[in-house]
Amino acid sequence: MTKDSDRTRPRDDSDPFRYGIYLRPDPQTCRAVTVVTDQLRAQYGLISAGAFPPHATLVGSQPFGFAEQDVIDALSTLLADRPAFPVHNAGVRGQGQGFVYDVSENADGSVNTAFVALARDVDRAIAPFRRPVHNPENNDFRPESFRAHLSLASHDLYVRPDLRDEVADFIRGLDVPVPTGFAGDTVVLYRTSSADWSGRWWQTLTWEHLRTWKLPLD
Repeated sequence: MTKDSDRTRPRDDSDPFRYGIYLRPDPQTCRAVTVVTDQLRAQYGLISAGAFPPHATLVGSQPFGFAEQDVIDALSTLLADRPAFPVHNAGVRGQGQGFVYDVSENADGSVNTAFVALARDVDRAIAPFRRPVHNPENNDFRPESFRAHLSLASHDLYVRPDLRDEVADFIRGLDVPVPTGFAGDTVVLYRTSSADWSGRWWQTLTWEHLRTWKLPLD
């Protein structure tokens, strides 16, 4: 049985926590992501994309040690007057070995620079609190490789590359209704944990929602 004192005891800095700062899509897009990931789990046992709540990563897998509240304060300052921006969903596309809803571009095919700028500024705001880790390597913002997306099938397919074409057909065959865009107005912070960040972390991943920030619409 957990004692009341255990609930208030400070966490050990060696606890296996990593933090993710994400842009959350609108509820209908979240539902579409969940429908796809649930079906892939039911049909193929793929769980990595569905191990997280639906999100587009701004900065992920960050080790902050005891600085959780400092991170919250820094993000609150950064996002206090940050305006929301439109996000276009280009639909299902391959990315790496997996599949995503591609939300990196505007409807005309140009890069969504507001999305990139938000990820860059979030990374700068939390940089003073980042601790060095090697399992896995830091997942920091890199402008040359940043491509905003909502994962549908991901790390499992690196383990089972033979399923990739079949999974692609399956996702498209589901024909899940999804909005063509949404307002980028919701930033969320999650605390995540895994027994093995260096290996198949998605098999033991747990997460906890910590904070939501709403960006004002123009």
